[in-house]
Amino acid sequence: MTCLWNLLLRSHLPHDLFEDLDFSVFGLGDSAYERFCWPAKKLSKKLLSLGAREICPRGEGDDQHRLGLDGALEPWIEILLETLFHSYPLDPDVGKLRPPSKPLPRVITTDMASAPETLEPYGADPNYFDVTVRCNRRITAEDWFQDVRHFEFVSDRHIEYNPGDVAIIHPIATSVEVGSFLLLMGWANLADVPFSILHSMLDQTLPDRIPCVTTLRVLFTHHLDFNAVPLRSFFQILQYFTTDDTERERLDEFLSLEGVDEFYEYCQLVKCTICEVLSEFRSARIPRDYIFDVFPPLRPRHFSIANSTKDAQERHLHAPYVANLRPDDRLRIRVGNGLIKLPDDPHIPVICVGPGTGIATMQAVIEDRIDAGSNAATLYFGCRSKHKDHHYGTEWETYAESKWITYRVAFSRDGPKGAKRTYVQDLILKDKDSVWDLLNDQRGTLIISGLSNKMPAAVREAISNIAEDCGKMLKEDALKFVNEMEQQGRLIEECWS
Repeated sequence: MTCLWNLLLRSHLPHDLFEDLDFSVFGLGDSAYERFCWPAKKLSKKLLSLGAREICPRGEGDDQHRLGLDGALEPWIEILLETLFHSYPLDPDVGKLRPPSKPLPRVITTDMASAPETLEPYGADPNYFDVTVRCNRRITAEDWFQDVRHFEFVSDRHIEYNPGDVAIIHPIATSVEVGSFLLLMGWANLADVPFSILHSMLDQTLPDRIPCVTTLRVLFTHHLDFNAVPLRSFFQILQYFTTDDTERERLDEFLSLEGVDEFYEYCQLVKCTICEVLSEFRSARIPRDYIFDVFPPLRPRHFSIANSTKDAQERHLHAPYVANLRPDDRLRIRVGNGLIKLPDDPHIPVICVGPGTGIATMQAVIEDRIDAGSNAATLYFGCRSKHKDHHYGTEWETYAESKWITYRVAFSRDGPKGAKRTYVQDLILKDKDSVWDLLNDQRGTLIISGLSNKMPAAVREAISNIAEDCGKMLKEDALKFVNEMEQQGRLIEECWS
């Protein structure tokens, strides 16, 4: 894709290069982010500028849709097929497309007499570090609905990382969970039988680091996720392996247009797992060759590194694998690069906006600045309640009292009943004169970290309003000021959905 895009960006391309090309684009994205489906929009626009004809309106899959990407994909496919039938009519002898039959499996498995010694998939990778859990501490109140945790890991090796980098952990299913699941599936007697894997459908992907010879127990311990929330595609393929008529009727209802609401309530709303679904559809018997088609890969979890040494705070609120870790447990992690690049001069002002669990990234930034002898950091933190989810509140107050940072905090639910709630963007607007001095006069850096909901856009809007007010700019110039900050690397967003 990179080669194609570089080709399309050439300035000398004729405007009618693709005059004989019909196309349609479906983009994948998340509307919680400002540049939703941006690559698809740019590709569509570029092809049109080179003379191509868009035969079907661009589709935009949204992870925020209650059915995920399928919520937009399936209606778009229906429109696309109708368009294709109209634009490129089939021969009358061919007729309409037949319903899809059971797809071929992406692998072929063969029993083996023995298996090589099973190694942990990432055991030999030098980019991974063996660490020991030193601390797993809940930092929200026990009666609070969010379980946010602070973890500390120690390692015999020196681990290099920068503020904003993340710790990547590959989960391992417990032996009890795996044993129960294999029993449920009728695979208990086959769990440790070695077999080889031949990747036969090369256009279909497999999880990383799948061994050539393995067992079902190893696959469901390290590679395949039976605790994921299933997508509609899971139910589509489950149809082929379910024999009970009542269960098949229920699957048909879930997959019909009329059953969309029922499917959402059954699965997505309550976060029902694949294992729980299979415990209800007991007649399903999945052939071994199809396990990679039915079960999604066991994906790594990313956690914000919350200071400049060895502490890490959980980024996602739902991660039972790490939530159950105990002191002295061992695991392997690697460090992934983040998006944050701090000014080389530690005395250049940095404004950190990190409400909620976004504070983890900001803790790393602030400790890095303090370690460098700087007191030019300003922290805006927001949460619901001072006594429920004020993450690391004592530390920030101590730093502020010692004049290392300027600390501003908004407790949105602690105000009088009926009063307007206060958020981080409200505090920024209230501090407009000092914020303008830090960002414009002193050429400071603004870092935003947290959920990619309304907060990042609200903070950007607040900065734009300050530029209008304090900088005496027109609205268009104020928006340009914010965009130029981003282009210069002085406005950084480290957000997630």
